[in-house]
Amino acid sequence: MNSKGEKKAERPQLRALERDGTPDRSSTTLSIAAPLQPSTATAATAAATAAAPPPDPEVVERPVRRTFTAEFKRRVVEEADACSGPGAIGALLRRHGLYSSLLAEWRAQYRRGALSALTPKKRGPKGQERNPLAERLARVEREKARLERRLKRAELIIAVQKKVSELLGIPLNSPEPDEND
Repeated sequence: MNSKGEKKAERPQLRALERDGTPDRSSTTLSIAAPLQPSTATAATAAATAAAPPPDPEVVERPVRRTFTAEFKRRVVEEADACSGPGAIGALLRRHGLYSSLLAEWRAQYRRGALSALTPKKRGPKGQERNPLAERLARVEREKARLERRLKRAELIIAVQKKVSELLGIPLNSPEPDEND
């Protein structure tokens, strides 16, 4: 066929788009082999995007880590050890939604100390052991700070009393100097 005949053959395949670029609702067939012009492809994409439902606005803040009890781990390890046929362990893992690496880790824990080793380990920074003298030191430092505040207040009061006695002309009997002053 000539080039005009080929264009005529392509036109029935493009029936899905109307002249203004929006999809024709009556016809749902569109051939992928037919070349689309950029303006009609953009209009078709925009129409398909507008018909899609909006995304769910609720998003989980953080995924929740699964935790397994020691009893569950022990039961799965014993079930896996009892499996004999080919693919039985894989079926067990799929049934419980587990990975083979978890099973290997739980088996090692089971061999090391059975149920006590299978308890979940606490995540995060490890707690520091308190020094027994630290509490006493903190108490003594608080007492020292309290006494220093009282001393400062007493010195201020004495200074004010000296000034008042000078203004009123009252002689003060000064104490004899100590050996430590």
